[in-house]
Amino acid sequence: MSKFEYAPAPESRAVVDIASSYGLFIGGEFVEPAEGGSFKTLNPATEESLADVSQAGAADVDRAVRAARRAYQRVWGPMSGTERGKYIFRIARIMQERAREFAVLETLDNGKPIKESRDVDIPIAAAHFFYHAGWADKLEYAGFTPAGSAAPKPLGVVGQIIPWNFPLLMLAWKIAPALATGNTVVLKPAETTPLTALLFAQVCQQADLPPGVVNIVTGAGETGRALVEHPDVDKIAFTGSTGVGKGIARSIAGTRKRLSLELGGKAANIVFDDAAMDQAVEGIVNGIFFNQGQVCCAGSRLLVQESVADDVVRRLKRRLQALRVGDPLDKNTDVGAINSAAQLARITELAEVGVAEGATRWSPECTLPKNGFWFAPTVFTGVSQSHRIAQEEIFGPVLSVLTFRTPQEAVAKANNTPYGLSAGIWTEKGSRILWMADQLRAGVVWANTFNRFDPTSPFGGYKESGYGREGGRHGLEAYLRLDSAPSTARSTRTGGSH
Repeated sequence: MSKFEYAPAPESRAVVDIASSYGLFIGGEFVEPAEGGSFKTLNPATEESLADVSQAGAADVDRAVRAARRAYQRVWGPMSGTERGKYIFRIARIMQERAREFAVLETLDNGKPIKESRDVDIPIAAAHFFYHAGWADKLEYAGFTPAGSAAPKPLGVVGQIIPWNFPLLMLAWKIAPALATGNTVVLKPAETTPLTALLFAQVCQQADLPPGVVNIVTGAGETGRALVEHPDVDKIAFTGSTGVGKGIARSIAGTRKRLSLELGGKAANIVFDDAAMDQAVEGIVNGIFFNQGQVCCAGSRLLVQESVADDVVRRLKRRLQALRVGDPLDKNTDVGAINSAAQLARITELAEVGVAEGATRWSPECTLPKNGFWFAPTVFTGVSQSHRIAQEEIFGPVLSVLTFRTPQEAVAKANNTPYGLSAGIWTEKGSRILWMADQLRAGVVWANTFNRFDPTSPFGGYKESGYGREGGRHGLEAYLRLDSAPSTARSTRTGGSH
């Protein structure tokens, strides 16, 4: 079979203006950190430094929380839902207008292909703000409280911590429902991908959002810990690793802070012998190689019915030979760079463990760039349930293939994991889909598709994949006080230090 050479089609970097350094966004303004520290954010595709970003300490987090409390008490909390909705709509429109700028910046800072940033991340992020803007003046009609009782109330100040795999999209998942329900926000983006959050801060200024409604503090783990432990935060919303999520849950145990967690996953993509095979193969590829497999709900375990296993693997390998790995800004690229050296090291380690455990490793022939963090799409066959690559979250472009004979065996293998975030089912039988969906311990079950997201649909997990939902009516509930209980915060002072 002849090979075709593709001419590069790079997106222009000129559409985004990256500053040499960034401050913290507190009280509607960019300010310098109290202790003056900073760190560099890198382009994972080239390892070049993009910008110096401020390192927020405990004093900066306290300043941001106090700004959020003042805004909640004086402006955002008393404001009508109709007026709040106007601000959120304005943010959504500006995000659409600056979509190309956001997409290029996201790809530079994260390493994902530009076509994913452009066609998935940015449009869905804007859609979340549009959707939640519509809810802002309708909360009392949503059925959260019995008819005739008091309308649901916001919690107050919300601390939000987001990961590096979908920086802007996770920001939208967190901030949009919080603002729609009348809360104010202190958000900490991941230390390796802070730039689109800081560009969003500029959008807040452009939308004339009242100062202090949204505050963004950049930093590493200590910054997040200061936010989690701050006594005047009413709720913590965290998306990230299961280990860190468990630590946060322990930290706030015994307090009255609310908590929602969206954590790791080890999703099963289950293919039956009657599935539309070419469609299923596309779903498998999308399930594990989208965003380099750096997706909490990635379909990292392929469970394929034994009678068609060889055919599915053959089709899959043929499809993977057509994937293009390389420059994330090239519009032809399918698989971009791994986000960081640390993440690449973990993926590499677990792939080596898979070989040591006896699984067979295969990757398509591809030339990886010399600079940056890269890992070729990888498929393991001959995998058993006891293998680490079948149990642990790899968070990279690595697929483990297992087989099953009956639907009951497929369910047993799919549920044999500490996680429970998502699953996919590929079959022509609607009755089988409904039965499987009822049996699978996963928060999201896709049928004959994978990685479909919509702001109207709740997303979340079971077991070690966390608790609480994001999106839809269910996601709003996590940001509302539905009874007459007092605010969870220790203090409601608007000034001074704590």
